[in-house]
Amino acid sequence: MMNEEIKVEEVKEGLPRIGSPAPQFESVTTHGTIQLADYKGSWVILFSHPADFTPVCTTEFMAFQEIYPQLRELNTELLGLSIDSVHSHIAWVRNVEEKFGVKIEFPVIADLNKDVAMKYGMIMPGESDTSTSRAVFVIDPNQVVRAIIYYPLSAGRNMDEILRLIESLQTSDEHGVATPANWRKGEKVIVPPAATQEMAEERMKEEGIECVDWYFCKKELK
Repeated sequence: MMNEEIKVEEVKEGLPRIGSPAPQFESVTTHGTIQLADYKGSWVILFSHPADFTPVCTTEFMAFQEIYPQLRELNTELLGLSIDSVHSHIAWVRNVEEKFGVKIEFPVIADLNKDVAMKYGMIMPGESDTSTSRAVFVIDPNQVVRAIIYYPLSAGRNMDEILRLIESLQTSDEHGVATPANWRKGEKVIVPPAATQEMAEERMKEEGIECVDWYFCKKELK
């Protein structure tokens, strides 16, 4: 029993967390062989889907493609993944274009040996041992994991939220601020709380900053 507990803990310790380096990989895709290192300097959304030729996944791929031009404007690349073969991926992508008129322009990783899926914790035994979950990993230009979202197999992802998340992370990095609930690009941002009593008093009088109280202040970005 103790050995089993140790093994489980070791697996947990090996999974990526927010703020940790993104696990490196080299994989075959619909665009040829790629490495995560190829994308250094760009933001990356690495997402997994349960299986090719399934209805929810098909809607998601078309939705990801719809926001892909906006993501590229934000220096962000998309990488899809499932444990299907590259031939299955190619056939499915061609089918989506033929039946729905949507050309999938981003690479789809064929993770047949589950190497990437295991490194990123994309398989949920409680749901399925044979399919990857609907996982989303946001990786920054320094190849650090900045956000992780998991969805159940039955629920398709919300593309507006994924786009909003990228905009929020980039805004926070550029301006040293935080973003409130339901924030959209162009709206007021949250100023970090003052670290001392003196700073708190000054903050309440600072021009261009709206404070409800010393710890809750917003401002517009110029």
